[in-house]
Amino acid sequence: MQDSITFREWQIAGRSLHIADRTLIMGVLNVTPDSFSDGAEFLSADKALEQAEKMIAEGADIIDVGGESTRPGAVFVSPEEELERVIPVVGQLAKRSTIPISIDTTKASVARAALDAGAAIVNDISALRFDFQIADEVVKSGAGLILMHSRGTTGTLHRLPPVEDIIKEVTGGLQGSLAMAERHGVKRESIVLDPGIGFGKSQEQNLELIARLDKVAAAFPEFPILVGTSRKSFIGRLLNNAPATQRLQGTMASVTAAVLRGANIVRVHDVQAAVETVRVADAIRQMSR
Repeated sequence: MQDSITFREWQIAGRSLHIADRTLIMGVLNVTPDSFSDGAEFLSADKALEQAEKMIAEGADIIDVGGESTRPGAVFVSPEEELERVIPVVGQLAKRSTIPISIDTTKASVARAALDAGAAIVNDISALRFDFQIADEVVKSGAGLILMHSRGTTGTLHRLPPVEDIIKEVTGGLQGSLAMAERHGVKRESIVLDPGIGFGKSQEQNLELIARLDKVAAAFPEFPILVGTSRKSFIGRLLNNAPATQRLQGTMASVTAAVLRGANIVRVHDVQAAVETVRVADAIRQMSR
């Protein structure tokens, strides 16, 4: 768990983030028309920037900007269209704030442009499987890199049947992506790992990954762990099929469990609630050491 981490700084472009004392909050900023949780709500640059500034005021440590939805049934977005959505937001936000910006993309061309515009982190849900050249862009810029476990292609991410042993599948997949990142020269201290809650996992496996997150963390003692459960469908199913807008309490319950099992960063839509939840969960975790 947390005590086994052998370094305490996450190296990102231009700085490092301290990850030992408390859980960091990554605020989600979707500039897409079809996100499952807030589709089209922040599609315009002005509304996106307003939301980013709100999350920063509430205590976000990182803003994660994404221009392509990864929800089930989402339509593929060309690199050109993705760039049109994210670059104005990244560029303006970088001018307005010193908060680190993450670009949520699987495309090296988008990563490159976002890093040039002021992003400091690349969040790749494919963990380099879709475009390994993302690693080269990370190396050139000295950016941070988030490698998330997933299976299949953009069209099958959510349709593949679950594997038998999810802990073995996640740790094995992440080990392969880590090896690829290192072959391309990405420094270990620049990498964060994400088990990919909701991506190609069954309801039970999502819960198992949270409950046994300490096992995943123990397999990667040098790397911080990021967990993203915010508003996801497994929470809705547990809450009598509650829609995404009514999953706040369920999300915070999952955030608490993840923190107590070793998460170092949580990715959320509702920043203020997460900041307060994590503050209490961190205090409890400190007492358990």
